[in-house]
Amino acid sequence: MLRFLLVFLFLSCSSAPQKYPFHWWEKVSNEKLASWEVGPSAADLAHNEVILSKRNELGILSNFSHTPFIFDGKSYESVEGFWQSLKYPESDEDKRYGKSVLTYKRSEVEQMVAFEAKKAGDEASKLMKKYDVNWVSYKNKKMDYRTQEKGNHYQLIKDVMLAKLDQNQNVKETLLKTGSLILKPDHHTSKNDPPAWKYYQIWMEIRDSLKE
Repeated sequence: MLRFLLVFLFLSCSSAPQKYPFHWWEKVSNEKLASWEVGPSAADLAHNEVILSKRNELGILSNFSHTPFIFDGKSYESVEGFWQSLKYPESDEDKRYGKSVLTYKRSEVEQMVAFEAKKAGDEASKLMKKYDVNWVSYKNKKMDYRTQEKGNHYQLIKDVMLAKLDQNQNVKETLLKTGSLILKPDHHTSKNDPPAWKYYQIWMEIRDSLKE
């Protein structure tokens, strides 16, 4: 209750740099949180943080959100669908997983959204581990997947997020409404996650470029 009051006072204070919706820091009981989830109130408002929670409008910035876009002349339903499809063979000649058969084709994963896309990607991830494959591909170009470099995979994901932003006005409006807040993920992460996986940091880079 005390933390809730402090958040309210901060947002109401005339000296605050910008007014933000109170519900962005809404308290959700642990019993109602999913096992993967970080609740909105986990953000430290004293340090100018906010969680990109799927429980409110900030969830549109998640890779899971249904925000159709066209990239390189092809239609996708979500960034997550695009992301997970990169783990899939591009053709019958693509034998990255030997003779193993996946439940879906790349073209099917490209049209998926949210947890459906994540589940399809998890299936491919198991084969990546089995066959010691640490790369994904796009247009037959291999890219390191687990890397701390901001290389080709990182730039590709950023370009796709820009396509999502440019073709969905509400995405751009929501991003700009976050002002100068430090964006945080609504799921548990590892400090060793590659930069390409940190969509919340990529959004802050894009937000800075929009302001310029």
